[in-house]
Amino acid sequence: MKAQRAVIDALGQACPIPVIRLAREIETAALGAEFEVLSDDEGAKVDIPVWCRMKHHEFLGRWDRERGWAFLVRKKG
Repeated sequence: MKAQRAVIDALGQACPIPVIRLAREIETAALGAEFEVLSDDEGAKVDIPVWCRMKHHEFLGRWDRERGWAFLVRKKG
């Protein structure tokens, strides 16, 4: 079964907004749900992986995009 994936478009929004939006969305999601966060804020490169460690979610990686980056996060229990 393929995991549910939601895209959070936080392009143009300064930190901590990308992390705040991720935290809101992940709260009510099913275990195993995946979130692709789009951000062009440099702070997100540090903030998102650190937030995942603190909240015990799985940080699956970061990819360069034409504008900013895509961060992939999986909700863990």
